[in-house]
Parts: sequence; structure tokens; C-alpha cells
Amino acid sequence: MFFERPDSGEIAVLVHIDFHDQSESYGPEEFVELAISAGADPVAVVSGTRQRPDARYFIGTGKLAEIKDIVDREEAQVVLFDHALSPSQERNLESVLQCRVLDRTGLILDIFAQRARTHEGKLQVELAQLQHMSTRLIRGWTHLERQKGGIGMRGPGETQLETDRRLLRERIKAIQKRLAKVGSQRDQNRRSRDRSSVPTVSLVGYTNAGKSTLFNRATGAEVYAADQLFATLDPTLRRLDIEQIGSIVLVDTVGFIRQLPHRLIKAFQATLKESSEADLLLHVVDAADISRDENMKHVDSVLEEIGANEVPALTIFNKIDALPTAEPRIDRDANGNPFRVWLSARDGQGIDLLKQAIAELLAEDVFNETLYLSSKYGRLRAMLFEHGAVKAERFDEVGRFVLDVKLPKKDYLQILARAGMSEDQIEAA
Repeated sequence: MFFERPDSGEIAVLVHIDFHDQSESYGPEEFVELAISAGADPVAVVSGTRQRPDARYFIGTGKLAEIKDIVDREEAQVVLFDHALSPSQERNLESVLQCRVLDRTGLILDIFAQRARTHEGKLQVELAQLQHMSTRLIRGWTHLERQKGGIGMRGPGETQLETDRRLLRERIKAIQKRLAKVGSQRDQNRRSRDRSSVPTVSLVGYTNAGKSTLFNRATGAEVYAADQLFATLDPTLRRLDIEQIGSIVLVDTVGFIRQLPHRLIKAFQATLKESSEADLLLHVVDAADISRDENMKHVDSVLEEIGANEVPALTIFNKIDALPTAEPRIDRDANGNPFRVWLSARDGQGIDLLKQAIAELLAEDVFNETLYLSSKYGRLRAMLFEHGAVKAERFDEVGRFVLDVKLPKKDYLQILARAGMSEDQIEAA
């Protein structure tokens, strides 16, 4: 597959190999989008099939010669592999092709580095890059390996390679400390939201499914949104008013992708925690994408890896404006509960249905009642105030405390347990 030669930009040759022992097979289209998102100008896509990767070059010598011809003819500056390469494979390929070689992980890291805007996002990307780089250090200054002898000067000393590794380890530790501090601040903010009984709803989904466009449409925010992979990287939080529920916090998170590097998932653990500790997940899906079912499976696997697979989820089939017969609607399960909403974030169709579905699902998890407590329940009353769950208080004609209470149902049950009481006792009171 060849492209017209670009007028500007970094000229790239892309390599996509199908292996017979893979559990799934997919084309190079997404990888082409990734390369373009990174700022590369692909001039050719080299495809092929193999039984298994070659230990030295990942590909066979025949395919390597084909790539070399294209690199020389097109004067390519980089060769991008849609696979994970070992450090030795990268070095061997670079020595033959005489240009830079980057694997899928390195390409995604480069995109993340371009898109990170916040301090936390930049730290997370740098951490993932350094961890990736630490396995790819090569001996750059071999003349330092053997120092001349002499009294007090015997032994090889510290080689440049060892120095680089030590500096990398120190930098990684420094970033991890700073990220831990940022993570503790996030936890504190999260606890503050819990105390104020504000439910959190997190947007998740495959990259370019329209999460940021939906976020902007629902909240009136101005998060950057574009038709490209990983258009937004840093998480954004906004309040959204939902009828019958009140205010919720809507969180826009980084998109997922097939073969998302494990280092990135680990580096973005603090950010992804917003999803794992949310009250509800909105799984945004590009309804017009022919690979939507496969993409949903990849998102589910990442959610399981970050511990968010147990969080209640509502599937959002977005981009129905690209489907000729689709209409905005709510699909319900056998119990009548919403499990899927069809909408278009771009033109606003179905946004009211989304808010309705969120209200129905969160209402099941929110305790929003009026309690009548006598003076002997003073401890329970104090605990409810401490939690920020009391919205109004008054007295009835017999002198009881009348509390309008609103908080997550699980928090209400925990407070009752700490007070040594049950729901039956409160109803009887």
C-alpha cells in the first residue's frame, strides 16, 4: 500500500504483520491513523504474514530488503512497526535500514507526549517514556569502560551506560514521588466530593469515540475535541445538573486503544482511578464504526485491568447522525432499567435522554429521604451532619428532628452500621 509523497513532515514507512497464532486479526488502518496523529506522513504500508516473529529482525530478511528499498527510494526518516519490538530488534533494524525505528509503544508514547497539557499529564507521560527508554539504553561511550591504571585509579570505574541507567533510575523515582503527591491530592478531592454526596460519572471508551464532544455538549465545557486518535489526554471534571439527582461530577478521561501499552496504564493509574471509583461509567461507543464490538471488548479489558469492571455502566451509542436509520432512544433491560442510549453528541440529539437515563440509574444508588429522629438518635444525627448529608433540618410537633437527607445509599448504610443501627430501627422511629 503506497501513498502520495508528502510535501512536508516526517516521512514514514509503516509495517504491519499478521501472525497465524494471533487470537485476532486486524488491518493496518488504525495504525495509519496513529502515525498521522503523531505528525508522520506515511508514504507506504508494508504488510505480510508470518508464523511467528523473527528473533533478530522481527520480520524475515526478504521483507527487510523490501522495506530497505522503500526507505532508500522515498528517503524515509522513520520506520514504524505496528507491534512491540525488543530493544535488540530495534537496534538490528536500525543498523540495516539506516534510519530510526519505532514500535507501537514508542509511537503511542510520542503522541501522549504531544497531547499532555497538565502538570500531572506531563509527569505521567515522562514516567512511561523513561521506563520504556530504560530497556533501550545502549553503550554510547565505550572509551569510558576502561580507564588507565595508576595508584588509586585501578578498576573500570563507572561506565557511561551505568551512569545513564543510574540517572534514569533517579529521575523515575523523583517523578513517582511527585505523582504520588498529585495522587494524594486527587484522593483528597475525591473524598471531599464523597463527603458532599456528589455522585461521580466517568466517561470511558475507545479513542475517537466522541467522549470529549459529548462532554462539551452535556456540560458546556470547551475541552479540545477533534477527529483524531487521543485528541485529549488530560482528565477534566465539570459539574452537571441532573433533575431529581441534583449536581453530579462528570469526568472526561483518556481514550483506550487496542494493545494499549501496559506502561501507560500503570503511569496513568492515578488518573484512571477516577473511573474505578466512579458511581457510574458512561461507555461511549462510535455506533458507526464497523469495529465497534471489538473496540468495546478492548475497553472492557482495560477497565478490568484498572479495577473498574465492577462499576455500573451505561453504554452510549454515539454518532447516530452517521447512521441513516438510527433515532435517539433508550434501550432497557428486562427490569426496565436503562442499559444503552443512542445519541449524537455532535448535533445534540438524545442528550436529554442521556440525562434521563443517568437520573434513573443514580436514583437507585442515592438515599434521598426525610428522617424523623428522636433525641436518642443524636449520634446518628451528628454523623449525618459530619458527612454533609443533611440538606435541611427542622422540628415536628412532637419535638423530633426532621432531617432532609441525601447521600449515596452505600454511605448511608455504612453510617448506620457505625452507629450500631439498622434500617428497620430508623423506619420504626
